[in-house]
Amino acid sequence: MFRTCTLAATLLLAGPVYAQEHAHPPAQAAAPAPQTHDHAPAPQPEQPPQQTHDGDHHPMHDGQMQHGQMQHGQMHHEMHQGPDEHAGHDMGATGSALGAYPTGRDASGTSWQPDVAEHGGVHAMAGDWMLMGHVLLNGVTDWQDGPQGDEKTFLAGMIMGAARRDFSNGGALNLRAMLAPDPLMGKRGYPLTFASGETADGVEPLVDRQHPHDLFMELSASYSHRLSATDSVFVYAGLPGEPAFGPPAFMHRLTAMDSPEAPITHHWLDSTHITFGVLTAGYVHDNMKLEVSRFRGREPDEERYDIETGALDSTAVRASWNPTQNWSLQISWADVTSPEQLAPDEDETRWSASAIYARPVFDGHWAITGALARKERSDGVDLDAWLVEAALKPNDAWTFFGRVEDIQSDELGGDHHGPVEDFTKASLGAIHDWRVHENAAIGLGGLVSYNWAPDALNARYGGDQPGAMAFVRLKIG
Repeated sequence: MFRTCTLAATLLLAGPVYAQEHAHPPAQAAAPAPQTHDHAPAPQPEQPPQQTHDGDHHPMHDGQMQHGQMQHGQMHHEMHQGPDEHAGHDMGATGSALGAYPTGRDASGTSWQPDVAEHGGVHAMAGDWMLMGHVLLNGVTDWQDGPQGDEKTFLAGMIMGAARRDFSNGGALNLRAMLAPDPLMGKRGYPLTFASGETADGVEPLVDRQHPHDLFMELSASYSHRLSATDSVFVYAGLPGEPAFGPPAFMHRLTAMDSPEAPITHHWLDSTHITFGVLTAGYVHDNMKLEVSRFRGREPDEERYDIETGALDSTAVRASWNPTQNWSLQISWADVTSPEQLAPDEDETRWSASAIYARPVFDGHWAITGALARKERSDGVDLDAWLVEAALKPNDAWTFFGRVEDIQSDELGGDHHGPVEDFTKASLGAIHDWRVHENAAIGLGGLVSYNWAPDALNARYGGDQPGAMAFVRLKIG
């Protein structure tokens, strides 16, 4: 009953959506046109039929919106016009680097989120190149109770930069780099009850701790070519990069990006977001996308400052659909070769499905994500996981977030592969931001969590246990 009540409390973040149901009249967003940067005139594709969306259609992220129309909490990922604009650089109409759709749809790697999504960044022009930078750093004090708990203060987050050039033939080249300060926290990462995955020393698995991410989270390049006003093809390569599997990685997901706590479902849904060797090909038709990846299946090792190499021995396929500007749906499959350093003879087949819904409320937004995943190991063990998380940002100052998730694991009982048990975790938190510059804010936040241990492991965990985090955040862009 208590778990049900906690889930209901998380979903209460949905309440403001009803108060705002008729607060904003529907608006139609213009389809982004292919961008021209060379001096030769670009072919003008026919305009696609005007899309019809449901009554929820009110974009937080309008591909044609100019900087003067944006509020501080809504700095868009597309490049707005600035003092250096010149002919052929209508940055507000650029659209995505991967196709003829709004830039707000792009999330981590080549994954999608709702078109209305916000995505921060500071933007500038350098000749024919459009530049974007984004910084999000969290200083966190973490406390996890119980025999398996611990305390730690650490720094986490990301520093991201991108450079894009569009061509008159309908092509677009996009370069992206993302770095993390996580290695500074030490090889054992930070305490997080029920989290598991990877290793600190190459010998023992990390259990009840979240591993640090590598310094190089992404070094990628993509090239797309628009076939029409609604169709495009693209290739994406990363060392490291993110293959076509799962929803957006949690630090880029609308409903999770404001929480410094990694989900315990991370190694079911999105742990492949740092993969040392990825090659993806995709086709976009209007609101649908099909993509296939070849990638290196092995997870990163305990050396967090290096760049690893190896054969592209694994495959992923993902189908994505944004039926309206408020929804983003995906289903994906992956055949992963030897993902675990400590179990090199085991392969995995992974499945995932997710739905993200977002809409504007008050002076901000509300969003919710639901996701399911399964790992089918080659030793015959199947492990399921699910997640529901939500975030409410009623204005530029406040954000409230919550998550409930459940995993089946055989790594938390003291043996690397012991009995399979169910583990449930819930968290609820908030952050208050103070804007110190047009493109920068300092935030102070906290969260509380609760962990339900299975009866068979009551002695190990001391029963159900609480946890908490307090954090200060710097956000630029």
